[in-house]
Amino acid sequence: MRYRKLGRTNLKLSVIGLGTMTWGLQNTQAQGFEQMDYALEHGINFFDTAEMYAIPPSAETFGTTETIIGNWFASRKNRDQVILASKITGPGLSWVRDGKNTIDRKNILQAVEGSLKRLQTDYIDLYQLHWPNRGSYHFGQIWDYAPKFDAQAEEENFLEVLHTMQELINAGKIRHIGLSNETAWGMMKWLQLADKNSLPRMASIQNEYSLLCRHFEPDLAEIAIHEDCGLLAWSPLCRGMLSGKYLNGARPPGARITIETRPEHRVLPQSDAAIKKYIALAREFDLDVCQMALAFVNERPFVTSTLIGATNMQQLKSNIDSISLKLPAEVYQGIDKIRREFPMLY
Repeated sequence: MRYRKLGRTNLKLSVIGLGTMTWGLQNTQAQGFEQMDYALEHGINFFDTAEMYAIPPSAETFGTTETIIGNWFASRKNRDQVILASKITGPGLSWVRDGKNTIDRKNILQAVEGSLKRLQTDYIDLYQLHWPNRGSYHFGQIWDYAPKFDAQAEEENFLEVLHTMQELINAGKIRHIGLSNETAWGMMKWLQLADKNSLPRMASIQNEYSLLCRHFEPDLAEIAIHEDCGLLAWSPLCRGMLSGKYLNGARPPGARITIETRPEHRVLPQSDAAIKKYIALAREFDLDVCQMALAFVNERPFVTSTLIGATNMQQLKSNIDSISLKLPAEVYQGIDKIRREFPMLY
């Protein structure tokens, strides 16, 4: 395993991070335990979760993934071996704090206490804002995202959040903070306000990034590199689509898109066409397409950690093994050619 520094902190995260959102719905607690045991044994020290998991989100599954992780900590007595990240849910889910879940001081304090209890720990290493109060272009909103908001009111909220995070850091309940599903304007504003007011600085940004989704480039990537706020890349296999298992309308029993309760904006004819080309490129160089896709993300200069998610041990082992794969220049040339043919899919 390889490790990279988290922002300007003294923490070093494994380049492969363990995503956990399937535990409690697609995976049982026992399967979650098996994944965590194997990941830790193979050098993964960074686990990412959120209060709203398991996924797809519902009132019934809210908090179940954190509970499973907490039970694992209690069983294994190894909390100090894991860099643990979680997130506060943004607005929009009616079952979270009675639907009044704007990210502000009141909700942060409630959310942190709930997560700490479920996780059976005294502290969270990286506490993230799951998505902005003002909305996000992620989750299929890229085509209609219209950034209309009161910038002054947003700044006031950002400062309230940063002061609240400072309180929690002083209390030892969280160590560092991060963003998720944020824009370039938001990312820079958070960093500017923290620096100007001597408040906690965002150490990372967790946005979607894969061969099929490269909205992070070029602007967010530039900020990530030069402001020391690296990407924690989620869905690097595009919900498993890059494996080819959903091609031509296939829906394997129990698979993520098969069980998804929300409209799936990624499934498009042009997505299938691009996936087929990536699979052909991998075969040309005798590569596993999923490992090729993960190796591509692992090597991006703005990435701190690539968050993998697996529903079985075969997937998990293969994903972790991508850390050893170095792609030849010819593969990068092939990737660039395919991207130019399919520059923006969703």
